[in-house]
Amino acid sequence: MTDITQEHLRRACEQGDYALLLASIPYAQLIGVECTRQGDDLLFRLPANKDNIGNPLLPAIHGGVIAGFMELAAAVHLLIATGTPGIPKIIDFSLDYLRTGQFRDTYAKCQVWRQGRRVANVAITAWQDVEAEPIATARAHFKIQEPSKPDRP
Repeated sequence: MTDITQEHLRRACEQGDYALLLASIPYAQLIGVECTRQGDDLLFRLPANKDNIGNPLLPAIHGGVIAGFMELAAAVHLLIATGTPGIPKIIDFSLDYLRTGQFRDTYAKCQVWRQGRRVANVAITAWQDVEAEPIATARAHFKIQEPSKPDRP
């Protein structure tokens, strides 16, 4: 995520088109993450993709892909929500798998629970058919860059 610039972020927020922002994140491209705005919320989508299957007998999405999708969603959500000058760095990520991730589109929403000057806590929920029936929930803690201080005379 090192190629993300303030210009990418500004354009994505103004136009509501996050494709350019996600295009600068190789892992987002690899697993196919998409993002749209729904009112005040960002909705992340992981389209069904055969390359993301972990158990071909069910078939089910690989747990690592679900975790990576949720962590990525949290980082991008935090980047957009805070507009901080740098990429959030993951400190801790805790995930609870609640149901099997079937071979179908998966969605995620994030909520910033607490944001300080240096650390932010984000809650993530992932589901497939019904938002009220999550397949996984997670909590992530990120180190964020402090906003630059104005020069003192």
